[in-house]
Amino acid sequence: MEKIYKAWPKGVFKQLSYPEIPVFQLLRSATLQWPWRNAIIFAGMEVTYQELDQLSDRFATALADLGVKKGDRVAVHLPNCTQFAIAYYGLLKAGAVFVPMSPLLAEREFVFQLNDSGAETYIGLDILSAMPKEALPKTPVKNVILTSLADCYPPVSAPAKMLSKTPFEEGIIDFCDLLAKYPPEPPQIDFNVKEDLAHIAYTGGTTGTPKGVMLTHYNVVVNCCQFAYWFAGGDVLYEDGKLGIKRMEGDSDEDHPIGRGTEISLIVVPWFHAMGSVGYLSMQLLGGNTLVVFPRFEPTEYLQAIPKYRATVFGGAPQLFVPLVENPIFKEIDMSDIRLVASGAAPIPLYLLEAMQEKIPGVVVEAYGLTEVTMGCTSNPPSREGFRLGSVGLPMQDTEIKIVDPENYEKELPIGEVGEICVKGPQVMVGYWNKPEETAAVLKEDGWLLTGDIGKFDEDGYLYIVDRKKDMLIYKGYNVYPRDLEDVINSHPAVAQSAVVGKYDDRYGDIPIAFVQLSPGAQATEEEILEFANSQLAAYKKIRLVKILEELPASAAGKILRRELRDQAQSFEL
Repeated sequence: MEKIYKAWPKGVFKQLSYPEIPVFQLLRSATLQWPWRNAIIFAGMEVTYQELDQLSDRFATALADLGVKKGDRVAVHLPNCTQFAIAYYGLLKAGAVFVPMSPLLAEREFVFQLNDSGAETYIGLDILSAMPKEALPKTPVKNVILTSLADCYPPVSAPAKMLSKTPFEEGIIDFCDLLAKYPPEPPQIDFNVKEDLAHIAYTGGTTGTPKGVMLTHYNVVVNCCQFAYWFAGGDVLYEDGKLGIKRMEGDSDEDHPIGRGTEISLIVVPWFHAMGSVGYLSMQLLGGNTLVVFPRFEPTEYLQAIPKYRATVFGGAPQLFVPLVENPIFKEIDMSDIRLVASGAAPIPLYLLEAMQEKIPGVVVEAYGLTEVTMGCTSNPPSREGFRLGSVGLPMQDTEIKIVDPENYEKELPIGEVGEICVKGPQVMVGYWNKPEETAAVLKEDGWLLTGDIGKFDEDGYLYIVDRKKDMLIYKGYNVYPRDLEDVINSHPAVAQSAVVGKYDDRYGDIPIAFVQLSPGAQATEEEILEFANSQLAAYKKIRLVKILEELPASAAGKILRRELRDQAQSFEL
């Protein structure tokens, strides 16, 4: 029986007509509609949709000549830059599978991912090549392609830039040489988009060995469409190679925060992350956005770019917004063109939400997802009245979500009860690469994915994330959810953010330990915060120790690295 959502966004279809196309067709669709519009602005370089499409065609031709065949894995080990986008669409056009690799990987992780994926072609950056140079001989890689950020500088302004390019060593293939040498004549590949892989994206490995999440072309196209049409409204209309919009009667472009072929997006979310490659690359290009791309995050530069480029869209994890709101020029910056701010990866605190909503005329939207669902599966409706603080919103188009007993997946729980979140939909992965047992443990035969996240629904169908299943503490037999404790700690006026982990004790089980990061300029003692929190918590939830850190450790995607904190907590004397 179809669930009725009172707050379902107006003009958004509950089921979409997904085209069965390869991922790169999203770029080709935009090229057909907005050929001369800038697709990417990076380091002074402007690349139009037509140019990006042609350059990726050239790269696909080059890869084919290097022996890359359909199904081969190609590793991309780059920060956000124009070359990343060219490589991504080019390798997909060559029939290869995208293996994103974080530039922050340690050598052990780097070698593991290349060996596990079996990638024989590697695309890296010159200034980050010291570690790969030592590690690549331990992997199956045969083709090493390097590029330089200096390749993006116009010759006239290059002398004023900080970076310069030096010749590559013998045996290294120059990325730009490939683009110059090969014509835009990519191989003609027959795709079965529901079976052929587009991505093998490795999870963070917070609970052990990283696993490669297998995503088909259909998975990626579906999730891009779900989010694009959630924000722009309507159903997918695919004709003559172009993705358009079919609207309900009475619905119009002006009724939605995002238009087509008109938006300017600031992009700092890393493309090597699922949220980046899907939400901040392909989904953006599907709608004809111009992407102002940053290789790293510098708050002042980012804020100044908003009026400079007349930006209308930006987003990321809440950790991105904290230094923006606290920056001295935040109040001065003109944000009157901002139509949408998207938040994900972690809950957005009330003070951040209020600061953003007061500053921008548009909407702030919080969403939820994980790599195993391509990128996302829920979102708050893109309107101020549809947003609910603390909630990650409603299940998106064609997505089913249920809450089950963490110990019995077949037992669905009623509204309001806390349990494990299960997701079913066309964006759910096909499994973990070469790991059938791990796949079977989370992906059931009937299509339901056990996320490992703990949550609940309210009466109107809004989903609330309570915690990660693996982060749940058991103290004296009681289930203690760190998010519950963190919400109390974060309400202290001096606290910017916190993370609660467990110190294992043979007698009591997991003893709650809190790590706290103070707001800039704020003062508070560990004892004061401990007393403040415990005065509001049940006896079995009481925190035993508070540790104030200058900064909580976080991944490139903005997620707090709880495993690091958990390791620290084990050494504390109580």
